Amino acid sequence: MAYGSSGMSSGMSSGMKDKPKKAMGKMTDKQKADLKKHMEKHKDLQDLTPSQLKSHRMKMMSRMRRGMSLAKAHKDIMGK
Repeated sequence: MAYGSSGMSSGMSSGMKDKPKKAMGKMTDKQKADLKKHMEKHKDLQDLTPSQLKSHRMKMMSRMRRGMSLAKAHKDIMGK
């Protein structure tokens, strides 16, 4: 009564194939500097709480890593 691993692995691998991998690159020094400047602007305006600032920064970073520009990433986040 041994369990076949082929049955379990084929079921798991088919589920894993459904999720496409997202290409995530590292941020360049210019992107990092631009993001820091962008976040300083929001900090000075005091329009977001600290948790909102962190959330905004993380969203910006993920979009910029995918290749979006600072302006496109910001527009994408604020448009939602």
